[in-house]
Amino acid sequence: MKNETVALGFAEIIGGYRLRIIGWDKRYDQYESREARLVYRNGKMFLMIAKRVPKPAKYAPRGVLAVDINEKHIVLGNTVFEKRVETPIKRALHFKILAENLMKKYSHGKYRAWTRKKVLERIRSFHRRARNILLDWARKTGLAIVREAMKNLYAVAREDLNGLIESVRELPKSHRKKLILLSYNKLVYWIDWQAEKHGVPVITVDPRGTSSTCPRCGAKFRENGYRRLKCMKCGFEGDRDTIAILNIERRALAKLQMGGALAPSTAPQMKDVAPNRCGEPMNPLKGTLAL
Repeated sequence: MKNETVALGFAEIIGGYRLRIIGWDKRYDQYESREARLVYRNGKMFLMIAKRVPKPAKYAPRGVLAVDINEKHIVLGNTVFEKRVETPIKRALHFKILAENLMKKYSHGKYRAWTRKKVLERIRSFHRRARNILLDWARKTGLAIVREAMKNLYAVAREDLNGLIESVRELPKSHRKKLILLSYNKLVYWIDWQAEKHGVPVITVDPRGTSSTCPRCGAKFRENGYRRLKCMKCGFEGDRDTIAILNIERRALAKLQMGGALAPSTAPQMKDVAPNRCGEPMNPLKGTLAL
């Protein structure tokens, strides 16, 4: 597609056909165009153009925004503030259970083939709904975390969950375990991708002992009520998640002070980026999060 045709308000394709251009995201006009694909979707034609966007330089962080990922919620913060974000595991699990119940009910041979076909379509729609819930949450939450870090020039510090993910894979299969694993994978992916896109440093720390070690003196905690811990050595007491945030921050700051290497991104290199409405890659998770 030639630039002069875009300036005139149309795109010319093979065969001499001209399509009127309604509009596009002008934020990427300055970047080199790469592959273009014409896609027909829901009665409309979309011209998908990949752009080569240079990777921004990472700034020198003034502090650390620690992120602790749990089943029901994630916690982000440091010694200054703390925020909690609810995870969609419960909502996604609801649709997974609906799909499983339908599969058990209509798997018997007494049901006609056309009935089973309709039920199969319903089951697939439930599975898609669960995946879309997790993906939408991960994309929005990853962007929100990176924007929070950018606002104060923080580095994002997270636990290295590779060991956790591998250990979960070895457990007996269940919907909840698979959804938790998928949620971890997606959220980590989008945190790293958005950080790479916006030039935000990412630091990974060892997750061992982050919620059982005192962030003040390093001693082991003792239980002091529901999800509350107390250090018998220095008297520090707090919520388990708050303690994890403080330990992640402390370990990340130690890495920064020692000149430790920043975490290698789990996101792909930012070279060819298809300009969708949010400026995010098209089909970014394909082939990376299969269970």
